[in-house]
Amino acid sequence: MENISHNLELTSAEIANLWTQYMNDSLSICILTHSIEHAKDDEIKDILTFALSIAHSHIEKITEFMNQEKFPIPKGFSIAEDVNLNAPPLFTDKFMMVYMHVMTLLGLTGYAGAIATSCREDQVDYFIKCNSETMELYKRVVRIMLNKGIYSKPPRINAPSEIDFVNNQRYLTGWFGKKRPLNAVEISGISFNMVKIIVKVVLEIGFGQVCQTEEVRQYFKKGKNLCEKQFGILSSTLTKDELASPASSVSEITNSTVPPFSDKLMLNHIVILVSSAIGYYGAAVSVSTRRDLALEYTRLMAEVGLYAEDGVQLLIENGWMEQPPLAADREKLS
Repeated sequence: MENISHNLELTSAEIANLWTQYMNDSLSICILTHSIEHAKDDEIKDILTFALSIAHSHIEKITEFMNQEKFPIPKGFSIAEDVNLNAPPLFTDKFMMVYMHVMTLLGLTGYAGAIATSCREDQVDYFIKCNSETMELYKRVVRIMLNKGIYSKPPRINAPSEIDFVNNQRYLTGWFGKKRPLNAVEISGISFNMVKIIVKVVLEIGFGQVCQTEEVRQYFKKGKNLCEKQFGILSSTLTKDELASPASSVSEITNSTVPPFSDKLMLNHIVILVSSAIGYYGAAVSVSTRRDLALEYTRLMAEVGLYAEDGVQLLIENGWMEQPPLAADREKLS
């Protein structure tokens, strides 16, 4: 059975999983290497070093898989071309923990999806291992954040005195009439998306401060304005129910104007995060039963989708968008 599993060709989904992970981990290696170089807090430096070791092990394993299948190794990102280790830190150690928290959340989601779309046993085993490593990293990140008072907890609600069932369609009300309070599932979705928006705002402000291309700088500025607007919409939704919003991290950007990363890396990073935001908004829509929330999320997704498209166009214009493996063009071949 083991031989049969190994001799199976990689499916398109498995190729996509490996290619995407290679791109993401090569980017992570660049961000983490620069951050470790300038980290001041030893505990935070240890966490970043642990994350870096995981990313390097992933690159090695993916390279092994691709060599076995005679697939070209993606170019991705590199220290030599995309990082200036002599540049001062752009973000504080405190923000790097907030950043790591969100990145591990995205990683856990991605690895779960990779497991669910893989059938070859070595691929399933590999991504289960990736998920396990990232869960350990997540646990360490949250522990440090709690110890240092960095972790921004979701809003607290009182425990209900008894279980209850919905017995009236007014539960769905949102457009007109009195709205019911947000339920725990909806609060969780709003808070989760707000935490991710906070990280994008900080990255866009910081990256805009150091990038060398004017068009890219304007793109980051546009993204920052869009994120702040969307954060305000979600925050006001919580405020109406007397619920607290996550704390901002904008003050964790340094005054450096020396680029630690290439414009190519920074723009790719933002486009990746923005594209993933569409999926997380969609997940929040699927569990929101108040009509106004569903409508608001739909509007937010449309805005983010247009912004992501502008980013992709910029990547293509500058020759910075690496193409994933394509299916054969049968018309061209014939």
